Amino acid sequence: MSIAVNRVAARATERPHQTWLVVFMVVVLAHWAEHIAQAIQIYALGWASADARGLLGIPFPELIKFEWLHYGYALVMLIGLFLLRKGFSGRARQWWNLALAIQFWHHFEHLLLFAQAQTGWRFAGSPVPTSIVQLLVPRVELHLFYNTIVTIPMIVAVALHQRAHRSPVPA
Repeated sequence: MSIAVNRVAARATERPHQTWLVVFMVVVLAHWAEHIAQAIQIYALGWASADARGLLGIPFPELIKFEWLHYGYALVMLIGLFLLRKGFSGRARQWWNLALAIQFWHHFEHLLLFAQAQTGWRFAGSPVPTSIVQLLVPRVELHLFYNTIVTIPMIVAVALHQRAHRSPVPA
């Protein structure tokens, strides 16, 4: 009887995590697709970086102009990774933690950009808001890279997590 009750309780607490995980991953993958679309616009279609705004940035160009929007997304990612972390275990948790650590740095870079946009101060004497790694790598490529190296361990974590939840529970 106790095993059955434990299974029901585990399933009841898993459901909200699974639901929020799906919502979170849809948002993350859509954002990553925007960066991939932007790279395609630049490298495959030959558009200038200023004109390559992803899919949503074409009809809504103001979306890419506001640093608070980019910072807000980075913060939501960081919070989401932190809050959903408790639902992972084992190797899935290790991969999720890796994504969280990378996103922490990515968030810091966006915080630096946001502070510059709000104050007028510029890092390293740049004429525009600039992050630390952006001193070495152009912004479009850097953000595609950051989003890729955060998203890949998340996908691995989710795959491991889903595989563990499909495994039969011993009686």
